[in-house]
Amino acid sequence: MTPGATALGSLPGAIGRARRLRALWLLLAAAALVVLAALSVAIGTRDVGLDDIAAALAGKAGTIGEAAVAMRIPRTVLALLAGAALGLAGAIMQGVTRNPLADPGILGVNMGASLAVVVGVAWSDIASAHAYIFTAIFGAGAAAVFVYVIGSLGRGGATPLKLALAGAATSIAFSSLVIAVVLPRADIAGGIRAWQIGGVGGATFERIDPVLPFLAAGFVVALLSARKLNALALGDELAAGLGEHVAVTRAVAAFAAILLCGATTAVCGPIGFVGLVVPHLARLLAGSDHRWLLPFSAIGGAGLLLAADIVGRIVARPAELDVGIVTALVGAPFFIWIVRRQRVRDL
Repeated sequence: MTPGATALGSLPGAIGRARRLRALWLLLAAAALVVLAALSVAIGTRDVGLDDIAAALAGKAGTIGEAAVAMRIPRTVLALLAGAALGLAGAIMQGVTRNPLADPGILGVNMGASLAVVVGVAWSDIASAHAYIFTAIFGAGAAAVFVYVIGSLGRGGATPLKLALAGAATSIAFSSLVIAVVLPRADIAGGIRAWQIGGVGGATFERIDPVLPFLAAGFVVALLSARKLNALALGDELAAGLGEHVAVTRAVAAFAAILLCGATTAVCGPIGFVGLVVPHLARLLAGSDHRWLLPFSAIGGAGLLLAADIVGRIVARPAELDVGIVTALVGAPFFIWIVRRQRVRDL
């Protein structure tokens, strides 16, 4: 048998071992997520025991401890959903744009959703949960299109550096517009400022329920786009040669990311850097195959946001730090590291 034939014969075995290793890492990540969820229910301003947790999970809230746990359960669920949505959206944006710096916050998508909601509250008096969600999704989509168009101008088209700069400039501009809209409205300023930080505190199942269909649709469309994102990673010409409709593939995957970002921003406020940090860490375990990368990113995003929420409760007791502050403290240095590692001139 020739060396070439031996190598080809061992290839299926190597692929099988890689898949089993990825599956093992995925199971370990899911187990770690379960542990973080348990810690999120158990840790807070008030110490609780296992009996309080068991009673609260059974629907009881007769004691202070049980009531405390009952308040943490929807908060934990919201952190899981929001983190998974943002991690998944970040992986999709990086795949669609082939940009290692892509992130809902850096590309201005979160701030577009935020500005749309603020304008809706200040000028149209929107109040219902569905109005918030539709307005945020519209703002996220408009911001994504605006940034991509601006980043595509000039020589070379939409390069990673141009998209990152266009997104950063757009985020700053939208943030200034939010302040300009809120300043004359003292009646809404307090609530808007608290929401603008980004957090999961005060979550209730009544607040979560309206956003579930939008997140579910975003998750389904995103996961179904995995194979097509693998084709896009080969380059537009090669993807087209393989029979992919490049523009349609990009639009569908981007729609999933916009849906996830807009719905999450509507219920939590703009939370940055989760979509930047998580996909890069997920690639260390899953590689670049989006069929594995997307589930890893969803679990990793949920874990990161849960961990950030837990840390925020511990470091400022008896007060709390919102998750938006904690993720910014983690994500900003990571962003700088990514820029230095990629070398800006080569982006």
